[in-house]
Amino acid sequence: MRRFLMVILGAAALSGAAPALCQAPMMRGHADPTAVIESLRASLSLNTAQQQQFDSALAQSQAARQTARANLAQLKAALQAELAKPAPDLASLAAQADAVQEQNSAARKTARSAWLALYATFTDDQKAVVRNAIQARLATMESLRTHMKEHLDQ
Repeated sequence: MRRFLMVILGAAALSGAAPALCQAPMMRGHADPTAVIESLRASLSLNTAQQQQFDSALAQSQAARQTARANLAQLKAALQAELAKPAPDLASLAAQADAVQEQNSAARKTARSAWLALYATFTDDQKAVVRNAIQARLATMESLRTHMKEHLDQ
């Protein structure tokens, strides 16, 4: 879900042509959000101020992703430690999971705010590029969903 949101956010903030989306480097079956964003940078024709905002938003997105990964690793370690006990404290694990979710959500919202601030500076042409990229990404996801459904129904 987190990867899906990052892809949508990236596409919304920085989209480009559909071929660029389709040719983005793949990672575990999903487009790497950072690679998708980077591949679309040129198609937006950013001015200097927008370029600075872009770089800042990209850094915030990468930081949010790293924070989420680190938090997940900590939660996994806590889960393994609790499961090693004869009577694991599931309430404690639930509280830790909730705290991790809140931290990750705050980091994602910070990154999203940076992308939306950049989007607010876009011209109508740049916004059209964003719209087209989102539509292309949604079509790709629908195609993959249909393919997986057909595969699972066999």
